[in-house]
Amino acid sequence: MISTRLLRPRTTGKLLGQAVRCASTLDSNPNIYVFPSPTSPSVHILTLLPTSPPNSSLAIGTTSKLPPTPDSLRENPKFLSILDSVLSAHAHKDPGLVAQAAVFASTSGSALGSGGVFFPTQNKRGLKGKGGAGSMAGDGAGGASSQGGAGGGGRGGWVHLSDSRAPPDYGRIAWPEDIFGSLEVDGQGAIVGENGNWQRSGSYRVITRDGILGLSDFLREKLVQRLREEESKD
Repeated sequence: MISTRLLRPRTTGKLLGQAVRCASTLDSNPNIYVFPSPTSPSVHILTLLPTSPPNSSLAIGTTSKLPPTPDSLRENPKFLSILDSVLSAHAHKDPGLVAQAAVFASTSGSALGSGGVFFPTQNKRGLKGKGGAGSMAGDGAGGASSQGGAGGGGRGGWVHLSDSRAPPDYGRIAWPEDIFGSLEVDGQGAIVGENGNWQRSGSYRVITRDGILGLSDFLREKLVQRLREEESKD
């Protein structure tokens, strides 16, 4: 269940005796800060930055309810664009994904612990995905469109990077709304190209009934760094 909690008060300046404030975070994801909207008392801003007042243009989105729900959250398109840009630049260097791709790129194939599944590049009917709908793996549209469970078979293929809020069962892939995108790997499980030929899934949702925006520590830090850079421009 999602709720809010208070962080330790922090001074707003360098000198002692200045005003202090408390910042709230989501109990289900303490990396997400909650701020009241300056324009509407019934709306809350969700952001990965603790800056007060928050920069709404860099926020994850706004919600009319706490805890937020899929119906109450209004996603921020600019944030989603920044998120995809960060994943395109850094997902191929995520330690967990790199390790899993290398280990599980085998003739038997296996689900990846990060939520990805290795798919051969040739067309082949795979097992049904977690969502219950099978499709053609490696159909040329990128790994994000594949729903099979087959392994790489030493031929190379794609791995999915998905949200950690709902890890898929062994041998299956995450729901489409949990998949950020896909990376291409060779027959030995090594990332192909400069960024793994990253392909955005186009179906990812920031929040589902299973939770909200679960990134690895590595990717979350890269995202926060990028958001701070954007914040400094204003």
